[in-house]
Amino acid sequence: MFDHTPESAFQNHPKLMFYLGLFIGVSSVTTLVLALMVGWLLSGKGILSLNAGINNQAAAEVQAAPTVDDTAPVAGPVPAVDPSTDHIKGAVNAKVTLIEYSDFECPYCTKHRSSLDQAVAEFPNDVQLVYRHFPLSFHANAQKAAEASECAAKQGKFWEMHDKIFEASGAGTMSVDKWKELARGLGLDGAKFDACLDSGETADRVAQNLDEGSYAGVGGTPATFVNGQLVEGAVPYETLKAMIQAELQ
Repeated sequence: MFDHTPESAFQNHPKLMFYLGLFIGVSSVTTLVLALMVGWLLSGKGILSLNAGINNQAAAEVQAAPTVDDTAPVAGPVPAVDPSTDHIKGAVNAKVTLIEYSDFECPYCTKHRSSLDQAVAEFPNDVQLVYRHFPLSFHANAQKAAEASECAAKQGKFWEMHDKIFEASGAGTMSVDKWKELARGLGLDGAKFDACLDSGETADRVAQNLDEGSYAGVGGTPATFVNGQLVEGAVPYETLKAMIQAELQ
């Protein structure tokens, strides 16, 4: 005969007893874990830790994103050559235009002059040089030197004064008195020149060059645009020549 009591039923079925024991064990562990989690959350620590984890992840995502300066100025085109206002040397209908933004007190500009002059001399039918002002604020004599060249331009002697000022820069003799002395040496009307320079009559013209150069991407001197392509710094003549030849092909 079979025993139909519960105890005898489990004893006669060992597999059933195993699974029942496993179920009871898992249930006990699950109940204990749930109790611990509820206590942890109710204490407030769990919520704070969870929020901290979310905030840390968000911060990491922000830091990983690139920084973009939406207010950074975008360089515009260099202004076209205007024969009525620009100072031009070389071929009238040149295939290659060199627009130089320069500072009379800049030693690198003095050095760069030889490359520019050599380009105009070697390519007399294909190259024109345009001089524009870009006096740097930390060069004490650059602004008035630029104004002096413009005052000389009013009497038709820009390039002559341009050369004399660079010579004075190289010799370390730059001053307002020097420009007045040079003006007389060039045969200019001294009284008109002095009045022009002392009044700051040409300062706006210099400032316009400076503003336009800055907008076009000029950040220092010398800065030379070769048919619109910006070349920064004083470069050897062979480098400049290669760029000119490339434009002539």
